[in-house]
Amino acid sequence: MRGEKFIRGTPYPWHKVTGDVEGPERWSAAIREQTADLPTFPGPCRLQVEFILPADRFSIDHPLGTDLDNLLKRLLDALKETTLRDAPGKDGAIVELSASKVAANAREATGARILVTDEPWTWAISRLA
Repeated sequence: MRGEKFIRGTPYPWHKVTGDVEGPERWSAAIREQTADLPTFPGPCRLQVEFILPADRFSIDHPLGTDLDNLLKRLLDALKETTLRDAPGKDGAIVELSASKVAANAREATGARILVTDEPWTWAISRLA
């Protein structure tokens, strides 16, 4: 089973205390809304994600962009309510994770490309039996 989606919006990290402090919740809502139609995964799965960030996320104090772990935390918490809602442990069912971040070019939409799949995880599934 596979679920693929480009989630449009501005990715935000888990915690934000300055600037657009309402942006993180808008991003979480966008994730929930745009992944509601993905299949649900009842067991071990893997996630591939590429965050496409606005250029202003690559600042002097963060020249390589927003921390990837913080971007993932918000994404995973939102996916617990959609595609991972039937999985044991919700986002704990992810047994492999691949993540990257890039700056959007001038004509590119910001957001996140995700792929959730349980294929071909026979070794992970057999270890749970």
